[in-house]
Amino acid sequence: MTMSTHPINATLAVARTKRRGPAPTGKGVPIMIRLQPDMLAGVDQFVAEHDVSRPEAVRLIIRDWLTRH
Repeated sequence: MTMSTHPINATLAVARTKRRGPAPTGKGVPIMIRLQPDMLAGVDQFVAEHDVSRPEAVRLIIRDWLTRH
């Protein structure tokens, strides 16, 4: 059995699939927020209109607000 056909390596290959969104930089502070259904619906509408992930949508919405204030 070669390295590439070994079951453990096959599992690792599956785990390395490309993820959506920007490449992780290791910079920034992760936060968790809870959104009420009406606010989440607004974020989801933004996601649909701009073809971005929810986290990216929240970053863009916050950045837009910060540049205006």
